[in-house]
Amino acid sequence: MIWDWTPERREALTAFLRRHNLVDGPVTTRRIGDGHSNLTYLVDDGEHRVVVRRPPPPPVPPGAHDVLREAELLRGLAGSDVPVPAVLATAGPGEVVDAPLLLMSHVVGPVVTTTTPPALASPAVRREVGAGMVDALAALHAVDWRGTSLEGLGRPEGFARRHLARLRRLVADEDGARPAAFADLDAWLEERAPADGEATVIHNDFRLGNLVLAPEPPGRVAAVLDWELATLGDPLLDVAYLLASYPVAGEPLVPTAQLGTAVLEPGWPSREELAERYAAATGRDLARLTWYTVLALWKLAVLYEYSRRRLRHGGGDPYYEDPALVRAFLGAAHRAAGT
Repeated sequence: MIWDWTPERREALTAFLRRHNLVDGPVTTRRIGDGHSNLTYLVDDGEHRVVVRRPPPPPVPPGAHDVLREAELLRGLAGSDVPVPAVLATAGPGEVVDAPLLLMSHVVGPVVTTTTPPALASPAVRREVGAGMVDALAALHAVDWRGTSLEGLGRPEGFARRHLARLRRLVADEDGARPAAFADLDAWLEERAPADGEATVIHNDFRLGNLVLAPEPPGRVAAVLDWELATLGDPLLDVAYLLASYPVAGEPLVPTAQLGTAVLEPGWPSREELAERYAAATGRDLARLTWYTVLALWKLAVLYEYSRRRLRHGGGDPYYEDPALVRAFLGAAHRAAGT
């Protein structure tokens, strides 16, 4: 059963928001976003709007879906060149509902998935949006995290191999053996894992569907959303993930690309143009991009398989039930690796 706001929960939320001077009257709640992880709601009293995020119902894997960590990250990015919502308040477990809550400002604008809205639908504006998407990612990777609250996001040393090992554990059996469908790609990644490169703040789920766009031209990114997976690591993983989730006409669509098919409309930049703009903006060498592309796709296969197994054992989102979702990511990873 999907968690939702009961009248009692909504009354408790209204009282909390009033104490923080965020609303005046009773509120309505509406689920928003295309994500399948933390639950996100638009809360409205008829005059004021607030966005509320909470973890999915238990069981929740240790360290996952931490909305209070997400709040600290957003506070750390406030005032940078990265457009993010403002953190308005947080609540601990039991303070409003059974789980912690993150309350953010509502950023006005569309989240584009399958169709570009009419106001942004000219080829020229679509191209501006694509460029703005890359510029937002470049701005994130330029944030100076050392000596700030962002320093606690993670350990960048040994990022590639540690990331690979942590993901491997999510699908390994009790003896640590890798499932046959994952083993060849796992070995390919292990044999070719790069040495440590530059470490930046990385989003780890940077794609079109996690961006709020400005509602009117010129095309630009108004806010980057869904920071729960952010950490410190190689920025090429973000670039690879973005490009792997960016549809190309005639190419099989992985599930994350199905959430961004608007880019098949005229005017959107190609993958190659996005990569060239990022390289020009940052001066980074993209020579290791293939390895990170395979990692990004293999990682998505792992996370979808983990979620599918969790559902089988009585918890999670029914979206993950179809094993074809996992096979789609594995097939794309094999194509990227040339295996």
